Amino acid sequence: MRALNRLSCLTARGGCAAAAMSFALCAPAAAEMLKAHYALSLMGLSIGSASASGIVDAQNYRVEISMRTTGLANLINNAKGAASASGGLTAGGPSPANYANTTSNSDETRTVRMSLVGNAVRAVEVRPAPWDAEARVPVTESAKRHIVDPVSALIMRVPPGEELTGPSACNRTISVFDGVTRFDVELAYAGAHTAQTRGYAGPVTVCSARYTPIAGHRPDSSATRYMANNNDISVWLAPLPDAHVVVPIYIAIGTAAGKLVIDASEFQIEQRRADVRR
Repeated sequence: MRALNRLSCLTARGGCAAAAMSFALCAPAAAEMLKAHYALSLMGLSIGSASASGIVDAQNYRVEISMRTTGLANLINNAKGAASASGGLTAGGPSPANYANTTSNSDETRTVRMSLVGNAVRAVEVRPAPWDAEARVPVTESAKRHIVDPVSALIMRVPPGEELTGPSACNRTISVFDGVTRFDVELAYAGAHTAQTRGYAGPVTVCSARYTPIAGHRPDSSATRYMANNNDISVWLAPLPDAHVVVPIYIAIGTAAGKLVIDASEFQIEQRRADVRR
């Protein structure tokens, strides 16, 4: 589950606290509404589900995600969580304004609330604080700049004039801060594929991914070392043409316990005229 969280979140520490979103009125523009459901499996066995919903246009976004374990996974650790993020879209990618998550498992419930300006943390609150905070690599103020939160990291801007499928969709390094840990995810183009699920049938870009811990982690953590050396992570990115962004439709992570797969069973994209407030 840690591997799932670090990609986002997809989320062992990610969850959804409803954050009040206050936006300045912008001119109506074409926007895309995304509604997706994902099946979570480990070694081919179902262990849970996740969902994502949101609205993205050329200038703004707001997204909510949730996940929960089911079946055999609940015998080990009954986990659930949800997260939300909102902000603006710039030429360089998402510029989040608000992020919130709440997760719970058999041992505890943790809530993170964060406000950001210019891709830098303005304020962050984590309750309860990690019990092993003193053993973790300190997160400096500079590590809290030029970052996105784990939910905003799922929205990837493709440069204007570049194809939404191909190397430009993948080749990037995403700097992420989840309120506790700071890490990088480096994506590299690995090929093309055709995805087919309820609501979407079409081309996707296949990326390989590498995880690099920066701060907030325990240097003696075997899980962190495993992920840092993990060469078996791939992500398929599906296009949202109007906003000129790509988002994950499939994620596969090699773990010590076997292959963890997050696969969209539904991926609906709807166009509409948006009155997005920021």
